[in-house]
Amino acid sequence: MRKPQQANLASRLAGELAAAYPDATCELAFSNPYELLVATILSAQCTDARVNQVTPALFARFPDAAALAGADTAEVEALIRPTGFFRSKTRSLLGMARALVERHGGSVPAEMDALTALPGVGRKTANVVLGTAFGLASGVVVDTHVARLARRLGLSRSADPAAIEADLMVLFPPEQWVALAHRLILHGRRVCAARKPACDRCTLSADCPKHGV
Repeated sequence: MRKPQQANLASRLAGELAAAYPDATCELAFSNPYELLVATILSAQCTDARVNQVTPALFARFPDAAALAGADTAEVEALIRPTGFFRSKTRSLLGMARALVERHGGSVPAEMDALTALPGVGRKTANVVLGTAFGLASGVVVDTHVARLARRLGLSRSADPAAIEADLMVLFPPEQWVALAHRLILHGRRVCAARKPACDRCTLSADCPKHGV
C-alpha cells in the first residue's frame, strides 16, 4: 500500500515529467512489433542510437520472424556486431524467431507470459513491446535509467528491477505506466546522468532528495 506522502510525490513527479516530456516515446526505430522486439533485444548494453544504425540492414535482410528463424548465425553476428555482445544476442534473436514461428505462426504475441517464454526476452523487453507496439500497460519498463531515477527520487529503495517495477506500479496508476517509463528514460539520458546529474537544470529538483548530491 502506498503512503500518502509517496502518493503525493508520485503525482507531482508525473505532472512535472509530463510537462517536460509531453511527447516522450521509445527512441528505437521500428515499424511493427517484430522489429521492436528485435531492436529491444539488441539494445541491451547498447545505445538506442547505435541499434538504429544497425537495424535497417538487419530488417532488410530478415524482414520477419520466418526469415530470421532460418538465418545463418555468422551473417547475423556480422550484421549486429556493433551493438556489442553480438554472439549472445544472435543466439537470443535466432531462438526468439524460431519460437515465434513454432508457437505463434511468426507473429509477436501480445501477452506477457507468451513473450517472456521466448528466448532472450525478459520482463523489461516484454514491457517495451507490449506498451509501445501494442499500447498495453502490462507494467513499467525498468532499464538502468528508470532504476537509477526511482532510487534517487525516493520512489524505491531496491536495486532489483522487479522490485522497482512493483514499487512504481503501486505508486502510479496503470494509465501512466507506459509514458512514465519513456519520460524517466529521457530524463535520465538528458538530465539525471549517472555520474554527473545536471541538478541545476532539473525540473524535478524541488522533489528530489538527492538534489545536489
